Amino acid sequence: MEEIAVLIDNGVLTLGFNRPEKRNAITGEMYAELADQLNAAADNDEVGAVLIYGEGDDFTAGNDINDFLNNPPSGDDAPVWRFLIAIREFPKPIVASITGRAVGIGTTLLMHCDYVIAGNGTKLSMPFVNLGLVPEAASSYLLPIIMGHQRASELLLLGDVFSAEKGREYGLINEVVTDEESPVRGGEVAKQLADQPRNAIREAKRLIKKAHSQAVAQTMVEEGKLFQEALVSDEAKDAFMNFISKKGK
Repeated sequence: MEEIAVLIDNGVLTLGFNRPEKRNAITGEMYAELADQLNAAADNDEVGAVLIYGEGDDFTAGNDINDFLNNPPSGDDAPVWRFLIAIREFPKPIVASITGRAVGIGTTLLMHCDYVIAGNGTKLSMPFVNLGLVPEAASSYLLPIIMGHQRASELLLLGDVFSAEKGREYGLINEVVTDEESPVRGGEVAKQLADQPRNAIREAKRLIKKAHSQAVAQTMVEEGKLFQEALVSDEAKDAFMNFISKKGK
Protein backbone atom coordinates (compact mmCIF):
# COMPACT_ATOMS: atom_id res chain seq x y z
CA MET A 1 0.00 0.00 0.00
CA GLU A 2 1.37 3.37 -1.01
CA GLU A 3 1.46 5.75 1.96
CA ILE A 4 0.60 8.65 -0.35
CA ALA A 5 -2.37 7.81 -2.57
CA VAL A 6 -2.05 9.53 -5.95
CA LEU A 7 -4.72 9.97 -8.63
CA ILE A 8 -5.15 12.35 -11.56
CA ASP A 9 -8.72 12.56 -12.81
CA ASN A 10 -10.70 15.28 -14.57
CA GLY A 11 -7.90 17.80 -14.15
CA VAL A 12 -7.51 17.20 -10.39
CA LEU A 13 -4.45 15.68 -8.75
CA THR A 14 -5.63 13.99 -5.56
CA LEU A 15 -3.01 13.36 -2.87
CA GLY A 16 -4.09 11.29 0.11
CA PHE A 17 -2.30 10.55 3.37
CA ASN A 18 -2.74 6.78 3.25
CA ARG A 19 -1.56 5.45 6.58
CA PRO A 20 -4.82 5.25 8.53
CA GLU A 21 -3.54 2.62 10.97
CA LYS A 22 -1.05 5.28 12.20
CA ARG A 23 -3.58 8.14 12.02
CA ASN A 24 -1.81 9.21 8.81
CA ALA A 25 1.32 10.28 10.69
CA ILE A 26 3.81 11.59 8.13
CA THR A 27 7.26 10.08 7.55
CA GLY A 28 10.20 11.50 5.64
CA GLU A 29 9.41 9.24 2.68
CA MET A 30 5.85 10.60 2.58
CA TYR A 31 7.12 14.20 2.60
CA ALA A 32 9.47 13.37 -0.26
CA GLU A 33 6.64 11.84 -2.30
CA LEU A 34 4.38 14.84 -1.67
CA ALA A 35 7.14 17.22 -2.76
CA ASP A 36 7.84 15.20 -5.90
CA GLN A 37 4.16 15.03 -6.83
CA LEU A 38 3.59 18.77 -6.34
CA ASN A 39 6.74 19.73 -8.27
CA ALA A 40 5.74 17.48 -11.17
CA ALA A 41 2.14 18.75 -11.15
CA ALA A 42 3.28 22.37 -11.32
CA ASP A 43 4.36 21.81 -14.94
CA ASN A 44 1.79 19.18 -15.87
CA ASP A 45 -0.89 20.65 -18.16
CA GLU A 46 -3.19 17.79 -17.23
CA VAL A 47 -3.43 19.11 -13.66
CA GLY A 48 -5.54 22.19 -12.99
CA ALA A 49 -5.94 21.83 -9.21
CA VAL A 50 -4.85 19.65 -6.28
CA LEU A 51 -6.94 18.05 -3.55
CA ILE A 52 -5.24 16.92 -0.32
CA TYR A 53 -7.09 14.62 2.10
CA GLY A 54 -6.56 11.84 4.63
CA GLU A 55 -7.69 8.22 4.29
CA GLY A 56 -9.69 6.83 7.20
CA ASP A 57 -10.88 8.87 10.15
CA ASP A 58 -8.05 11.43 10.36
CA PHE A 59 -6.44 14.00 8.11
CA THR A 60 -3.04 13.54 9.77
CA ALA A 61 -1.64 13.25 13.29
CA GLY A 62 1.37 15.28 12.11
CA ASN A 63 4.91 13.99 12.07
CA ASP A 64 5.59 10.36 12.85
CA ILE A 65 7.44 10.93 16.13
CA ASN A 66 9.76 7.92 15.91
CA ASP A 67 10.69 8.62 12.29
CA PHE A 68 11.10 12.30 13.13
CA LEU A 69 13.43 11.67 16.08
CA ASN A 70 15.45 9.02 14.23
CA ASN A 71 15.75 11.13 11.08
CA PRO A 72 15.56 14.78 12.18
CA PRO A 73 15.31 17.31 9.34
CA SER A 74 18.62 18.98 8.57
CA GLY A 75 19.63 20.97 5.54
CA ASP A 76 17.59 22.39 2.70
CA ASP A 77 17.19 18.98 1.06
CA ALA A 78 15.38 17.41 4.04
CA PRO A 79 12.07 15.96 2.79
CA VAL A 80 9.91 18.12 5.06
CA TRP A 81 11.56 21.34 3.88
CA ARG A 82 11.26 20.21 0.25
CA PHE A 83 7.54 19.67 0.82
CA LEU A 84 7.06 23.04 2.51
CA ILE A 85 8.80 24.84 -0.35
CA ALA A 86 6.78 22.88 -2.91
CA ILE A 87 3.41 23.70 -1.33
CA ARG A 88 4.43 27.33 -0.78
CA GLU A 89 5.45 27.79 -4.41
CA PHE A 90 2.76 25.67 -6.05
CA PRO A 91 1.18 27.87 -8.75
CA LYS A 92 -2.22 26.16 -9.06
CA PRO A 93 -5.15 26.04 -6.63
CA ILE A 94 -4.89 23.62 -3.69
CA VAL A 95 -7.96 22.36 -1.84
CA ALA A 96 -7.78 20.56 1.51
CA SER A 97 -10.52 18.25 2.74
CA ILE A 98 -9.96 17.44 6.41
CA THR A 99 -11.61 15.23 9.02
CA GLY A 100 -10.62 13.90 12.41
CA ARG A 101 -7.23 14.97 13.74
CA ALA A 102 -5.17 17.66 12.00
CA VAL A 103 -2.08 18.03 14.17
CA GLY A 104 0.99 20.24 13.68
CA ILE A 105 1.79 20.40 9.99
CA GLY A 106 -1.70 18.98 9.43
CA THR A 107 -2.94 22.42 10.45
CA THR A 108 -0.11 24.66 9.23
CA LEU A 109 -0.18 23.29 5.67
CA LEU A 110 -3.76 24.57 5.42
CA MET A 111 -2.38 28.12 5.32
CA HIS A 112 -0.84 27.31 1.94
CA CYS A 113 -4.08 25.93 0.56
CA ASP A 114 -6.53 28.09 -1.34
CA TYR A 115 -9.73 26.47 -0.07
CA VAL A 116 -10.23 24.39 3.08
CA ILE A 117 -13.23 22.18 3.85
CA ALA A 118 -13.50 20.55 7.27
CA GLY A 119 -15.76 17.89 8.67
CA ASN A 120 -17.62 19.06 11.77
CA GLY A 121 -15.78 16.54 13.93
CA THR A 122 -12.34 17.83 12.96
CA LYS A 123 -9.94 18.64 15.81
CA LEU A 124 -6.98 20.85 14.91
CA SER A 125 -3.87 21.72 16.94
CA MET A 126 -0.37 23.17 16.61
CA PRO A 127 1.49 21.87 19.70
CA PHE A 128 4.95 23.07 18.69
CA VAL A 129 5.72 25.08 21.82
CA ASN A 130 4.35 22.22 23.95
CA LEU A 131 7.10 20.03 22.46
CA GLY A 132 9.85 22.61 22.98
CA LEU A 133 9.79 23.59 19.29
CA VAL A 134 8.83 26.65 17.26
CA PRO A 135 6.10 27.01 14.61
CA GLU A 136 6.84 25.97 11.02
CA ALA A 137 5.46 26.42 7.49
CA ALA A 138 5.62 30.22 8.02
CA SER A 139 2.66 29.86 10.37
CA SER A 140 4.17 32.44 12.74
CA TYR A 141 3.78 34.98 9.92
CA LEU A 142 0.63 33.77 8.18
CA LEU A 143 -1.55 33.06 11.21
CA PRO A 144 -1.54 36.66 12.55
CA ILE A 145 -2.39 37.89 9.04
CA ILE A 146 -5.29 35.45 8.78
CA MET A 147 -6.78 35.91 12.24
CA GLY A 148 -4.98 38.67 14.16
CA HIS A 149 -2.28 38.68 16.82
CA GLN A 150 -4.34 37.55 19.83
CA ARG A 151 -5.99 34.63 18.10
CA ALA A 152 -2.72 33.50 16.52
CA SER A 153 -1.01 33.68 19.90
CA GLU A 154 -3.82 31.66 21.47
CA LEU A 155 -3.40 28.82 18.99
CA LEU A 156 0.40 28.82 18.69
CA LEU A 157 1.47 29.57 22.27
CA LEU A 158 -1.04 27.37 24.07
CA GLY A 159 -1.14 24.65 21.42
CA ASP A 160 -4.63 23.60 22.50
CA VAL A 161 -6.98 21.56 20.34
CA PHE A 162 -9.63 23.64 18.57
CA SER A 163 -12.72 22.79 16.57
CA ALA A 164 -13.50 23.15 12.88
CA GLU A 165 -16.09 25.80 13.75
CA LYS A 166 -13.47 27.81 15.60
CA GLY A 167 -11.13 27.40 12.64
CA ARG A 168 -13.85 28.81 10.38
CA GLU A 169 -14.60 31.66 12.78
CA TYR A 170 -10.86 32.49 12.89
CA GLY A 171 -10.54 32.49 9.09
CA LEU A 172 -8.53 29.29 8.60
CA ILE A 173 -11.36 27.20 7.13
CA ASN A 174 -13.79 28.08 4.32
CA GLU A 175 -16.56 25.55 4.96
CA VAL A 176 -17.61 23.20 7.74
CA VAL A 177 -19.73 20.26 6.59
CA THR A 178 -20.46 16.83 8.03
CA ASP A 179 -17.52 14.45 8.21
CA GLU A 180 -19.15 12.30 5.52
CA GLU A 181 -19.61 15.27 3.18
CA SER A 182 -16.07 16.63 3.52
CA PRO A 183 -14.31 14.47 0.88
CA VAL A 184 -17.21 14.82 -1.56
CA ARG A 185 -17.32 18.60 -1.17
CA GLY A 186 -13.53 18.75 -1.51
CA GLY A 187 -13.74 16.96 -4.83
CA GLU A 188 -16.46 19.30 -6.05
CA VAL A 189 -14.49 22.45 -5.24
CA ALA A 190 -11.26 21.05 -6.70
CA LYS A 191 -13.07 20.15 -9.93
CA GLN A 192 -14.66 23.62 -10.08
CA LEU A 193 -11.22 25.21 -9.73
CA ALA A 194 -9.64 22.86 -12.27
CA ASP A 195 -12.32 23.88 -14.79
CA GLN A 196 -11.47 27.57 -14.51
CA PRO A 197 -9.36 29.17 -17.29
CA ARG A 198 -5.89 27.84 -16.39
CA ASN A 199 -3.69 30.88 -17.05
CA ALA A 200 -6.16 33.28 -15.46
CA ILE A 201 -6.40 31.27 -12.26
CA ARG A 202 -2.61 30.88 -11.99
CA GLU A 203 -2.11 34.63 -12.39
CA ALA A 204 -4.90 35.39 -9.92
CA LYS A 205 -3.32 33.10 -7.30
CA ARG A 206 0.09 34.68 -7.90
CA LEU A 207 -1.35 38.18 -7.41
CA ILE A 208 -3.25 37.15 -4.27
CA LYS A 209 -0.02 35.83 -2.70
CA LYS A 210 2.36 38.44 -4.13
CA ALA A 211 2.26 40.99 -1.28
CA HIS A 212 3.43 38.44 1.30
CA SER A 213 5.42 35.92 -0.75
CA GLN A 214 8.88 37.22 0.11
CA ALA A 215 8.12 37.54 3.82
CA VAL A 216 6.60 34.05 3.87
CA ALA A 217 9.75 32.60 2.28
CA GLN A 218 12.03 34.46 4.70
CA THR A 219 9.97 33.42 7.72
CA MET A 220 10.00 29.79 6.62
CA VAL A 221 13.81 29.87 6.46
CA GLU A 222 14.08 31.48 9.90
CA GLU A 223 11.57 29.07 11.43
CA GLY A 224 13.42 26.13 9.89
CA LYS A 225 16.73 27.22 11.39
CA LEU A 226 15.23 27.72 14.84
CA PHE A 227 13.26 24.46 14.56
CA GLN A 228 16.43 22.47 13.86
CA GLU A 229 18.22 24.15 16.76
CA ALA A 230 15.28 23.47 19.08
CA LEU A 231 15.16 19.80 18.11
CA VAL A 232 18.53 19.12 19.71
CA SER A 233 17.86 21.21 22.82
CA ASP A 234 17.42 19.67 26.26
CA GLU A 235 14.05 21.43 26.51
CA ALA A 236 12.72 19.66 23.42
CA LYS A 237 14.20 16.30 24.41
CA ASP A 238 12.45 16.49 27.79
CA ALA A 239 9.18 17.56 26.16
CA PHE A 240 9.31 14.72 23.63
CA MET A 241 10.10 12.13 26.30
CA ASN A 242 7.20 13.45 28.36
CA PHE A 243 4.92 13.24 25.32
CA ILE A 244 5.99 9.66 24.50
CA SER A 245 5.58 8.51 28.12
CA LYS A 246 2.06 9.98 28.28
CA LYS A 247 1.20 8.38 24.95
CA GLY A 248 2.24 4.98 26.27
CA LYS A 249 -0.07 5.16 29.30
